[in-house]
Amino acid sequence: MSIIQIENLKFTYPSGKQVLKGVDLTIEKGEMIGLIGDSGCGKSTLCHVMCGIIPNAIGGTASGQVRIKDKNMRETKLKDMAETVGFVMQDSDRMIVSSTVEDELAFGPENLRIPPEEVRRRVDETLELLQMTEYALTNPNHLSGGQKQMVTIGSVLTLQPDILILDEPHSHLDEESRIRTKQLLNQLKAEGKTIIIVEHDYELIEDADRWILLHEGKVALDGKPEEVKEKIWDFV
Repeated sequence: MSIIQIENLKFTYPSGKQVLKGVDLTIEKGEMIGLIGDSGCGKSTLCHVMCGIIPNAIGGTASGQVRIKDKNMRETKLKDMAETVGFVMQDSDRMIVSSTVEDELAFGPENLRIPPEEVRRRVDETLELLQMTEYALTNPNHLSGGQKQMVTIGSVLTLQPDILILDEPHSHLDEESRIRTKQLLNQLKAEGKTIIIVEHDYELIEDADRWILLHEGKVALDGKPEEVKEKIWDFV
């Protein structure tokens, strides 16, 4: 069952630079997708469209159709997407806003006015999932890079989105933290989450069901990792 449907998506920033030039893409519920391509090919812009940052927070001119879990993105406000699509930025420090780990995990659902007892349940379950219960009262800024990454992923998971988009989640991590992040993402996929990972290091997304290569604002390749690998050097 398709959870993301994109047809002929084009997007031009206010500067006049057109980044997306006719993206056609369908993603099925429960898939893990590796989104790849050279810098400037449109990966981040596409992610911003899928989570609602474009056009709600970033201006520009868009055309085409984008439906996320049967919601028309042109008619859906950013706050109404929070429980459908979770977006994890590359820089954890840009996402952290609270002085303790448990407050960081509670921040999103509290802002959506989820009942306190439900927020508490979600925070406790997420701390256990992340193996960070002992750090509940720790200031996130005092944690390692890998632990911060877990906290930022957790702050999205407490909103219980169906889709999780991560922008280069392994880029600032040591090898141990990379392994832990990969394990967590595979666990979330096994639980039915749809995972989209923007990544330059192809070895880190070998577990993906599909690789989607963006090139010059369009989907150039879309298939199983081993299939895309055979053709990828024609584009990068």
